Amino acid sequence: MSEMIPHIPVLLNEVCEAFKNIKNGTIVDATLGYGGHTEALLSGNIKMFCIDRDAEAIAFSKKRLAKYDGRVTFFHGDFGSSISHAPDDVAGILADIGVSSLQLDKNERGFGFEGETLDMRMDGTQEFSAYEVVNGYSESELARIIHEYGEDRFAKKIASLIVNTRKKAKIESAKELAELISKNVPRGKIHPATLTFQAIRIEVNDELGQLKNLLEGAKKIAKEGTILAIISFHSLEDRIVKQVFKDWSRECVCSSDAFRCECGGNNAIGEVVTKKPIIASDDEVKSNPRSRSAKLRIFRFF
Repeated sequence: MSEMIPHIPVLLNEVCEAFKNIKNGTIVDATLGYGGHTEALLSGNIKMFCIDRDAEAIAFSKKRLAKYDGRVTFFHGDFGSSISHAPDDVAGILADIGVSSLQLDKNERGFGFEGETLDMRMDGTQEFSAYEVVNGYSESELARIIHEYGEDRFAKKIASLIVNTRKKAKIESAKELAELISKNVPRGKIHPATLTFQAIRIEVNDELGQLKNLLEGAKKIAKEGTILAIISFHSLEDRIVKQVFKDWSRECVCSSDAFRCECGGNNAIGEVVTKKPIIASDDEVKSNPRSRSAKLRIFRFF
């Protein structure tokens, strides 16, 4: 392939370990990206059903994985709803929830602090973008999403900054937004705009809603023994995954104030494989700093 592969898959060895006992059937890669995880998993008789909402990612990975012709199916769509299109022989499901290097490294996509636009759309065909959020949301709406999705203690201040700035002229680029926040918000261990950018991106792409849909969809298509592995990159996503896995593994689903069990106590649909999330090794973090916040949780369906 003539194009350089510019992406290091996060927790690659740990992902391969999670699916190592799958010898037949299909593994769903719900977040294809550059295809790094998929290529590593294409061993034995395994087939892959690969989903991405980014047409550019699919085009790139089609070239990368061309040698596996007949064993890889590509599907353009969001992972929350597209998982329902997976084949019947699903043996594993992988989702790497987060911004891919493909998106983050290109300034024209508007995800990074040097972004030339205010875009942040994972699906370029979607009309709603970061521009509409930054220049159209009310101050209270901006404060809400920055607080709720960014968990930023300066949410109200940042929302006020944005609204007062755009009264003079629209904010046109991610770079302009990052500089505005950086000049007016105290600098801590991370860039002052990090949490705001996270919040806007989540809002634009409905990332938490997509994750919940993915989990529900995985539950519907899973067979006995199906492995579900999810990599998340911030606490909001990780909390959702942790809680759902916990609920799925509960034998008793009676209310906590019930005098005694009335549900029969046989409601678990699987088991949590990872009691604690798997995180990147020190060596991986050194070679790939973006892996430092990654958390992998694994569930096996009965």
